[in-house]
Amino acid sequence: MNYVPKPNDIAGLIEADRAHVWHHLSQHKQYETVDPRIMIEGRGMRLWDAKGQEFLDAVSGGVWTVNVGYGRESIADAVREQLVKLNYFAGSAGSEPGARFAQKLIEKMPGLTRVYYSNSGSEANEKVFKMVRQMAARHHGGKKWKILFRERDYHGTTFGALAACGQPQRAAHYGPYPDGFIEVPHCLEYRNQYPDAADYGLAAANAIEDVILREGPDNIGLLCLEPVTAGGGVITPPKGYWDRVQEICKKYSILLHIDEVVCGMGRTGAWFGYQQYGIKPDFVTMAKGVASGYAAISCTVTTEAVFDMFKDDPSDPLSYFRDISTYGGCLAGPAAALENMRILEDEDLLGNTTRMGERMMANLHNLMERHRAIGDVRGAGLFCGAELVADRQTKEPMEEAKVAAVVAHCMKEGVIIGMTNRSLPGLNNTLCFSPALIATPDDIDQITGAVDRALTSVFG
Repeated sequence: MNYVPKPNDIAGLIEADRAHVWHHLSQHKQYETVDPRIMIEGRGMRLWDAKGQEFLDAVSGGVWTVNVGYGRESIADAVREQLVKLNYFAGSAGSEPGARFAQKLIEKMPGLTRVYYSNSGSEANEKVFKMVRQMAARHHGGKKWKILFRERDYHGTTFGALAACGQPQRAAHYGPYPDGFIEVPHCLEYRNQYPDAADYGLAAANAIEDVILREGPDNIGLLCLEPVTAGGGVITPPKGYWDRVQEICKKYSILLHIDEVVCGMGRTGAWFGYQQYGIKPDFVTMAKGVASGYAAISCTVTTEAVFDMFKDDPSDPLSYFRDISTYGGCLAGPAAALENMRILEDEDLLGNTTRMGERMMANLHNLMERHRAIGDVRGAGLFCGAELVADRQTKEPMEEAKVAAVVAHCMKEGVIIGMTNRSLPGLNNTLCFSPALIATPDDIDQITGAVDRALTSVFG
């Protein structure tokens, strides 16, 4: 279904937006001379803006969210039915969709048992940090309070999440941040920090142990990592990395937190990215794909061992987790999530993700053979990246403006792709692809075809 704009409405709509809306991640000076883009309708993987232009969306809503595609009436119906029946009650009480979704979710996550609801990935990660700090105060004599995070990883926009941000440009200007958040090195083999090491995966993991020993193992309570680094350049872990990371965590009694806000709900071809690598986490957080953007919901999932630490002494008025998320009590979220999960199962979208991901990677490798501007291609499922370089031999990163020109050219063709931007000084040079899990071979070919033409236009 194509959106047909009403000519008399367009100008007023654009001016209302220009005058009153503060857009995310946007420098608004541009809107003094350029109209802001206003999206109006979506169906499947296609979008239409207020001027009637059609787009193929290769980034699932701009931020890796709409996993099952646009226009899913069954999800909207499930949300409406629940809101009419009961729209909200604080998370201090249970609900029918909350209990049902938690049960179905835990069935997909062996070894984990408890689901704490909130409404954004940032908030879900904050819950973990608060839990770790409370456990340190109550169970570890004030030790085990420091939180490790990885260079190039990203965990959200709140102060705790930004304190654990491995992307300096995202965290710039908002400090000072809370103490006790410590960075460990990245694991991008293409930009190998250990050229003399015989095993890069082992070296990258051992670098985490070096930080632990420097800070003191008794002070480290948590290691927080993405299974595949997302906005930091779509970084898949090197062979052997996760096995060694888990050995290190076990050795020093450090809890492992896997941030699945991007990778969760099928993005990599498994229900969760950590399941691709044999990881056994203590915490898993998720948001974006949980309800594919049809309602706000995030989950902080834990083991029973973690949960038990917050009910060990009922006589202590400070023993339980004294936290609340107001909109963690909105029942639209779990209602949408239940139907979203049914669609993923019934339409075999995890299988489709694997098949279409293989096609996407094959196409990108073909582009790499034809365009010297591509230095590296990496990905898992329908989560892929192509790192652009000015020189393949030296791996000099392509300047951000030229990478942005590739994205802009695709946009003019009606294909929306992403890129790392304003996150990593000198390294905002990766094209990012995360189409909905419903993608067809024709969709994949249209995306990479647009990239092919864009690279030719920008670089020759």
